[in-house]
Amino acid sequence: MAEDNILSDDLLRQLISVGEVDILVGLHTHNHAKTIGHVVQVIREGLLKYFPRERVAVLNADGGSVDGTRELVRAASITDLRRENSFYTLRTLHCISSQYGTNVSNGTAMHIIAAAADLLRARACAVIAPESSEIRPDWMDQLLGPVYRDNADFVAPVYRRQRFEGILVTNLLYPVTRALYGKSIREPRPGEFAFSDLLGSRLVGHPMWSQDAGRLGPEVCLTLEALAEGHRIVQAFLGPKGQAERPAPDLVAALRQTVGPLFWSMENASGAWSSPAEAPTLLTIGPTFDVSTDGMANVDLARLHQMFCSGAKDLESVLKSIVSADTLSQLQYAASLDEAHFHLSEELWAKAVYEFASAYHRSAISRDHIIQALAPLYRGRAYTFVTENLNAAPDALGERIEALCVTFERFKPYLLELWSAPERGS
Repeated sequence: MAEDNILSDDLLRQLISVGEVDILVGLHTHNHAKTIGHVVQVIREGLLKYFPRERVAVLNADGGSVDGTRELVRAASITDLRRENSFYTLRTLHCISSQYGTNVSNGTAMHIIAAAADLLRARACAVIAPESSEIRPDWMDQLLGPVYRDNADFVAPVYRRQRFEGILVTNLLYPVTRALYGKSIREPRPGEFAFSDLLGSRLVGHPMWSQDAGRLGPEVCLTLEALAEGHRIVQAFLGPKGQAERPAPDLVAALRQTVGPLFWSMENASGAWSSPAEAPTLLTIGPTFDVSTDGMANVDLARLHQMFCSGAKDLESVLKSIVSADTLSQLQYAASLDEAHFHLSEELWAKAVYEFASAYHRSAISRDHIIQALAPLYRGRAYTFVTENLNAAPDALGERIEALCVTFERFKPYLLELWSAPERGS
């Protein structure tokens, strides 16, 4: 059952009035009035088309919107709707909106959605980002279908990305996740995903909710939980994701929301990835990799290089507590190079990331300081990745990402050695 303290009395009353459902769709919003109407309309169309006979509900966990977002969600409720030229009708679609507070928290919203799905005994629950401008009705079928009809426990997305979109994913989250569990989860921090009642029931009381990892990056924790527990995972190609114009988080904030939860999940389930058991084959519906070269990301290469060099110098004393002497020496040498000769190799990057993960594991210094110290190194890797692939064809870009994954896999024994080594000085 859901935890009483995460579901407010008002939300509990709304959920009880709805009763049990087959499918729940969750939305976490905060001042999304510009996009939420369209997103909810498309969700509604998809549910009507692909799940016309099922009992369904949409739950909006709102972080204190003041622009009418919640009213737009509630207005989408349907009762006894009939469509022309349709053999089936959806009797009722409940749209519930609840404000959980005035401070935005991904973890709180995700915990509410998981607890509500558990309380309503939903067989399948999908979570949709409220700013997904390219959403289509068939996303409901792509995400919910494998769970509701085919007994999958977790459905992760595959998106069509622009060439340099999501470098943090392609150069860190994806390679590390794949090396840990041997599964090619392209989006370890999914914007859209679906989970089963089995996985959802495990999430309700999960320890991640009391940790920064769960509060800041629940999507990463959820993905790693599905992998660690050997759940049946499916990937579904959704096409271009699209985003409304919203300020992007700064790099340190992005690292806290992604790498912090990744490292915490490694700590929480080290037995699962150090010798992973045989898990079901990963099924992908549609392409496993799709990149568009129509638009080029605006990357300030000179700034990336300058911030790597200054960061490696200014954080030398911090880095000494995190990485090995050999790695630090190589990083300092790279920082001495001008732009024309600069290069942060795949091997050095993989080794450094694993040393950061190990330092996080043993709390060599403040864990948040470890995450912050990764920022300049990431900028150096991003500079190298962009310059190496400025003119690469989509297939060649995919091959280079694949080669990076192989490098992380090749260095996994080094990670295991670091993980089990005694603390320095002991």
